Amino acid sequence: MKTLVIIPSRMSAIRLPGKPLLKINGLSIISHVSKKAEEANIGEVIVATEDQEIVDDVKRNGFNAILTSNQHKTGTDRIYEALKKSSIKDVDLVMNLQGDEPAIDINDIKILNDKMVNNKSKLGTLAAKIKNSKNHKNENIVKVITEKSLEEYHFPKAVSFSRKFKQIDNIYHHIGVYCYSKDCLEKFVQLDQSKNEIENRLEQLRALDNNIDINVSLARSSPIGVDTKEDYLALKKIMEYKN
Repeated sequence: MKTLVIIPSRMSAIRLPGKPLLKINGLSIISHVSKKAEEANIGEVIVATEDQEIVDDVKRNGFNAILTSNQHKTGTDRIYEALKKSSIKDVDLVMNLQGDEPAIDINDIKILNDKMVNNKSKLGTLAAKIKNSKNHKNENIVKVITEKSLEEYHFPKAVSFSRKFKQIDNIYHHIGVYCYSKDCLEKFVQLDQSKNEIENRLEQLRALDNNIDINVSLARSSPIGVDTKEDYLALKKIMEYKN
């Protein structure tokens, strides 16, 4: 099966405008993510963005980018436009990576891709064990509840996603990486945003509200996403130290 990796990115993040082009070790965050995606070696990689400066940066660093509309409500709409505009044919799976997680573990991406292929799943995502009990109550951390416990070889279905703490059993830290079968992605973007999705600000609830199963793969750890200046400085310090 053929996988295409698409990374949506835009300059106008509310809490940290311009974050895709912030640099760590001399390379922009979005190009770090592109590099990780290529290292995973599961398929070709495209950045989908409404900003010409992101296209320029990504291409200057040797990666591929497609300019998309600035009217999209969600990142999924953006990746679908990039898929349609792309010249890459016979795509079976579309892996959607977050453009602000340069520390993502490439093994987690590879394992998710393998599980999608082996289980013939329509939609898959990642989640990690919650190691700090304070994170149960942190509404900035999205949680996923699975129907069975999440172990290395399991690929259980998601029961629900929530920002608020609901229960202790089978609750994990959701990581916003998605892998869609091409037909599932096409179906998903044609669905109206659900009331549940809008109220909770969680796009994945649209799938569950329309009876699309989401399978969950265990990630080794929760990558640090860059949402604020503090996140950026913390991650910069870690990545520069490792380098």
